[in-house]
Amino acid sequence: MTMNRELFGVFGDRERFERFRSSDEFDAVCSGPQLTVGIRDSDLGTPGWSARYSGDGGCCVVWGEAYVPDDADASNAARWLLERYAAAGRDALRALNGSYLAVIDCESTAEAFVATDPVRSRECFYTDDPGVRIFGTDAAAVGRTITDPTPDRNGILEYLHLGVILGEKTAVEQLRRLPIDSRLAADEVDSLDRFVYRPAYEGFDYVDELAGRLERALRRRATLPGRKGVLLSAGYDSRIILSRIDDIEHSYTVGSPDAQEVAGAKRVAAQYDSDHTAFPPDERYLRPDESKLRYSQGIKESLHIHHAGYTDEIDVDTMYHGLLCDTFFRGHFTASETVDVLGKRVPVSHLDPDPNPVETLLEKFGYSREASLELIERTTFDVDPESFVRDAIADEFDARRARADGVQNALACCGIANQPSIPFHNHLSDQFVTSFLATDRELLEWHLRAPPEHRTTETFLRACKRLDDDILRHRPPDRPHDSTLLNEVEGFVRRKTPFLTAFEPPWPDRETLFDRYDFDQRLFADLEHVSPLPPRHKLRIVDLRRWLESWDGPDAHVLGWLRAEELVTA
Repeated sequence: MTMNRELFGVFGDRERFERFRSSDEFDAVCSGPQLTVGIRDSDLGTPGWSARYSGDGGCCVVWGEAYVPDDADASNAARWLLERYAAAGRDALRALNGSYLAVIDCESTAEAFVATDPVRSRECFYTDDPGVRIFGTDAAAVGRTITDPTPDRNGILEYLHLGVILGEKTAVEQLRRLPIDSRLAADEVDSLDRFVYRPAYEGFDYVDELAGRLERALRRRATLPGRKGVLLSAGYDSRIILSRIDDIEHSYTVGSPDAQEVAGAKRVAAQYDSDHTAFPPDERYLRPDESKLRYSQGIKESLHIHHAGYTDEIDVDTMYHGLLCDTFFRGHFTASETVDVLGKRVPVSHLDPDPNPVETLLEKFGYSREASLELIERTTFDVDPESFVRDAIADEFDARRARADGVQNALACCGIANQPSIPFHNHLSDQFVTSFLATDRELLEWHLRAPPEHRTTETFLRACKRLDDDILRHRPPDRPHDSTLLNEVEGFVRRKTPFLTAFEPPWPDRETLFDRYDFDQRLFADLEHVSPLPPRHKLRIVDLRRWLESWDGPDAHVLGWLRAEELVTA
């Protein structure tokens, strides 16, 4: 399995690079005094996208979506970044905008490093196992340079129980990844300070600021090339993109034609004169094949790549999406107070004054105690899942605490640093020129300055209405009211009252599809004892096994944990 776009490098010269990869595999290879990096990207040089530059001052590669300041020459973001870094140092990294990795080998400062964007929206994997530091965007490609890969037991357990490996670990001990907001040098990893919470309580109009920043962020991304499409839900986040970028020709939604989510998305698309296609949720929606696994990188669930099986039917050059808008603008990871409504705890608009970080994050990550207990019973992992996941979450929360001024912002930072749904973007950006609105530098600054009590759906919708006062002509089908509490109450009443139509979930039902297409028999012929697990946990097992198999990783060790021989032979 190889990706369409890849960055791969080594701290060393061109000869050292060729020990691990052939230059012929890449569209360009750049060498500086201290490192060599190859890049494969068919859209290399497209404004707003990947760029490279080599000159007397060194070399630089920017991989992904990147924008330079408005007053600068935008023709080559890599050249701008190298020259700006030589003059201003780390302030140049603060000014670069987008979803990217940046590789700099600067002669005047004698520095060579790889830097993430402020929120690590693009992973950089690295290893020192071959005796030299190797780095890249494809975990499997970097992993293949490891002589004797050893499974990381804690990483694998986190993956199986939470659906995400926390922090900087991977499923392999010798393979690591850069932390959020950091840079990788030849012999160290440095934290940067671009993503640190500094709330503004006075003189900062949260709605006006968000509206203006959204407008400018969308204007930057409107210049991306070719035929344009958007992955459209019936919710709030993707419709603001459709409303402000006029030449989006086609909208795509995964769901049955008669589903509430699809009907809602179709109405929104028609409102903004965009053609709409609904992809029916057949076996392609769940099938864990290489079209998904390479983008999960062995650290996050491929389940989040809802659209992967339908890529051949998407006829656009540039793709937009609203991923993480709920996290950055609407406080997905903050903890709200709850009230009891007919035996159900329903969140209200007020923040919890004394949240329990571990409890909050377990809920946000979707941890299921019952499923984890079942998983442990059917494997040879000798661990109490409840204690394990709580300790793992607590450690990760503590690791992010220094970037936040309080518990609520630390929760947000921890959630952002371990965002489970990033494979969604990984897949899209390997297939299309892909815009990631939520990572815009100005919008990240708004997130860091707006206190958590103002990062709400109400604030976001008020800002969106400043840009388009007709944005809610068609409300999301499960949110007929402005009030979260009223929406929750109506949803509960509809579920419990005969003859009332219940709100449908936005995504197709996994259990129904798992049974319909006989995935138990197709995927677990040699692991029949895991059949009683929920589909989501079974798909995690498949993800992990097949990803390791794809690069000849330590699959045999993992299988030893998963087989649970005493259950197989019982």
